[in-house]
Amino acid sequence: MMQLPIDAATWPYPRWIAHRGAGLFAPENTLAAFRLGHAHGYRMFECDVRLSADGVPFLLHDDVLDRTTDGKGGVAGLDWPALSRLDAGSWHSPGFRGEPLASLQAVLSFCEAQDCALNVELKPTPGTEFETGVVVARTLERDWRGRLPPLLSSFRIEALRGAQEGAPALPRALLIERLEPDCVDLALGLGCVAVVAHHALITARFEAWLRSAGLAVLAYTVNDDAEAWRLRQIGVHGLITDRVDHFDPAS
Repeated sequence: MMQLPIDAATWPYPRWIAHRGAGLFAPENTLAAFRLGHAHGYRMFECDVRLSADGVPFLLHDDVLDRTTDGKGGVAGLDWPALSRLDAGSWHSPGFRGEPLASLQAVLSFCEAQDCALNVELKPTPGTEFETGVVVARTLERDWRGRLPPLLSSFRIEALRGAQEGAPALPRALLIERLEPDCVDLALGLGCVAVVAHHALITARFEAWLRSAGLAVLAYTVNDDAEAWRLRQIGVHGLITDRVDHFDPAS
């Protein structure tokens, strides 16, 4: 596995990153979405990872099951055997009926087989932030066999602290949805190599500020041609998109 340093000057990852797999055209955060994104030529994927009640890392964005599975209510308290029996595909469209939730282990196997990079967003159930960071980071450090190290990101500071504790050599990124004057100091204090910002926050001045600190800049979620062009002119390192059918990942 590639080790640090990874920074703005040495950024090794693909520019285009498929959001939640190909989460617009297949059930988000499932292997079906990864397979579809790969079929469109994408070789880096973003996904959301949390822990089951019995400590198994798996993919799910929400704290509740209702939107993206046939389950009801909160995810906290459910173990992986119960979660793995849920239908995470029918909500999207009939063709995906029966698609299960994906374990992080299954995603790692897919990425290794297909030589894909991975951005794991830590999405902890409230109250498990630090533990989630530790467990997911240690799982990745132990089991990842890909060419590029997985990038761990989160809005949750305690989750990033857990990741730093669990596997300090793995690269981390601070996710932000608002521009705060201390975001660079915060990212550097957490040992981050990048900031992942809402695309509307990113200006040439913002990008230069982060780059001068050695931080790469990634943008979410970029689905518009004009915005993609603007961000590329600024020089952002990564563009996270739902539009795997539209943007050429080799561009």
